Amino acid sequence: MSEKKTQIITINGTDFTEDQLTDEQKAMINHIADLDRKIGSTRFNLDQLQVGRDAFVNMLTKSLNKETDK
Repeated sequence: MSEKKTQIITINGTDFTEDQLTDEQKAMINHIADLDRKIGSTRFNLDQLQVGRDAFVNMLTKSLNKETDK
């Protein structure tokens, strides 16, 4: 048999076990964790978008420079 590990959650420097939290508090923790994942994913996507935008700006600049060099 495997033993169930007690998960410790630290909030503002205080440790809590799951059995010390209400169902509402557990739900809030799950929402926070999900929002943290979404924020991380959004930052990743924003980085990709910014790099793509920068690439197109560079391509446009090079294209315009070629035309003025004629």
